[in-house]
Amino acid sequence: MLTTLNTAYTDTRAADLAWALGREPLPALAALDLELTGTKLQLRLLGASHQVLLEEERGMCSETVACMPGSSTPLPLGVAKRTDDWEYEFAAHVEILSPGQFAGRAQELLALVADHPHGLAGVFPGSPHAFTALLAQHHEGQVHWRTWHAYPQDGQLVATRTRVGVRVAKGAARRRTAPFSQSGV
Repeated sequence: MLTTLNTAYTDTRAADLAWALGREPLPALAALDLELTGTKLQLRLLGASHQVLLEEERGMCSETVACMPGSSTPLPLGVAKRTDDWEYEFAAHVEILSPGQFAGRAQELLALVADHPHGLAGVFPGSPHAFTALLAQHHEGQVHWRTWHAYPQDGQLVATRTRVGVRVAKGAARRRTAPFSQSGV
C-alpha cells in the first residue's frame, strides 16, 4: 500500500533516528494490519518514521525507529535480545548514494512495497523520493520485516532488518534433534 503522508519531516537526517523496543503505540499517520500465520502485526508510519507492533498468544513486541526527543538510544548497527518467550534481532545500515542512484533506488523500493500485500510505504510531501517503507513476511515460524527511511537531501537511505521468533526451550531443541543423531544423519 502506498500513501502520501500529510505531514512535514520530523526527522530530517539519518543521524536523528533512534531505536526503541517495547514502547507503547505512538500516533500513526498510516497503518496496515496483517495476520501472518497466527501472528497479528501492525505496520505503522509515524511522522517521525516507523513502529511495528507484533501480537501473538505469548505476548506482544513493539519496535520503534524514529526521531524520539529525549531518547538516549541512537540507531544501533545491530541488536540481539531475548525477552520472555521472544528472540529479537535487529540490524541497520546507512547507504550513501549519488542523486541519480538515490532516485533509482527510491523508485525500485517504492514499486516493491506499494503493490505487496504485506507492504506499507508513505511518501512525504515535497519530494517523491522522501519516504518510509515497511515490508513484512512470515518465514519458518518467525516474523521478519524490513524498513527503508529515505533522506534525499543528504543522499542517505537507512535500511533496517528485523527478525522476531518464539524462543525454543533447550529441552525441546534436544528432543527434536535426538532422532537424527541416533540415526547417524
